Amino acid sequence: MKYAIVVAAVAAAFALTACERPTVITPSPTVVTVPGPAGPAGATGATGQAGSAAMKGDTGATGGTGATGTTGATGGTGATGTTGATGSTGATGAEGSTGKPGETVVIVPTRR
Repeated sequence: MKYAIVVAAVAAAFALTACERPTVITPSPTVVTVPGPAGPAGATGATGQAGSAAMKGDTGATGGTGATGTTGATGGTGATGTTGATGSTGATGAEGSTGKPGETVVIVPTRR
């Protein structure tokens, strides 16, 4: 297997060098001038035809939709409202009943 790669490389080198071709040089033609006076100028040529109008091309395709815009800034806080009117005074409560003799009232304080 190791000789196959070497043989293939040598064969490729020979094949590429064998394709070299010599450069061909083409001689330029020789211009021969004829002695004598120049002849009269030729007649003016006819005017060419007018060109036709160009055809209008098709309308281009519609462009893609633009990107979504960014979210706007948050608005400022509104002004403080006016203070409401003072409410009316509540009704007077009914008078409580008097305690009975021999009853004890115990007041238990709450913890904070």
